[in-house]
Amino acid sequence: MATAVKICGITRVEDALIAAHAGAHAIGLIFHAGSPRLVPHDIARRVVDALPPFVTPVALFVDARPDDVKGVIAEVRPQLLQFHGDESPEFCESFDMPYIKAVKVRAGVDLLQYARHYRTAKGLLLDAFVAGSHGGTGSTFDWALIPQQFPLPLILAGGLHQDNVADAIRRVRPWAVDVSSGVEATKGIKDAARIAAFIRGARNADV
Repeated sequence: MATAVKICGITRVEDALIAAHAGAHAIGLIFHAGSPRLVPHDIARRVVDALPPFVTPVALFVDARPDDVKGVIAEVRPQLLQFHGDESPEFCESFDMPYIKAVKVRAGVDLLQYARHYRTAKGLLLDAFVAGSHGGTGSTFDWALIPQQFPLPLILAGGLHQDNVADAIRRVRPWAVDVSSGVEATKGIKDAARIAAFIRGARNADV
């Protein structure tokens, strides 16, 4: 199985196209005011409109108000929602769209129980726990905390980059990997060479 790749924190049309042409399966657009990778609705819509077929635009939220999520859905037209806060399953399901749910992994978090709680999610995104942060920190977590038999498609995030993505895929065998800071020149601005190297690393792991 080829591991899918999501490039998150896209803020420019050119970066989205670079990711798509390098082989990314999805791009992430962040709609959280606390993020340095926040993207305005008009630019996000231009990104979505520019994407070629079979590249999924994902809208990311952190404890957003329902009207804000609905506004993004109407204006930007993403194909998948991603919730990174303390949203309940009922909240995630209320928009009649497929969604993935992020969980911050650390010792003591029961990932199997979390997966059962969000059983309607298309997948769970496992990210590093960093106090006060909602992702994009460049921090990894102990992959040994992930159960071998996982009931939902698993998306691995947290501190991935071109030098560790192949090892991460071989050890965890996720459905997809998600990267943001690991392919950036500066926060919110992607680096074409790092994107290409990251995707090569993911593909090499699948050989």
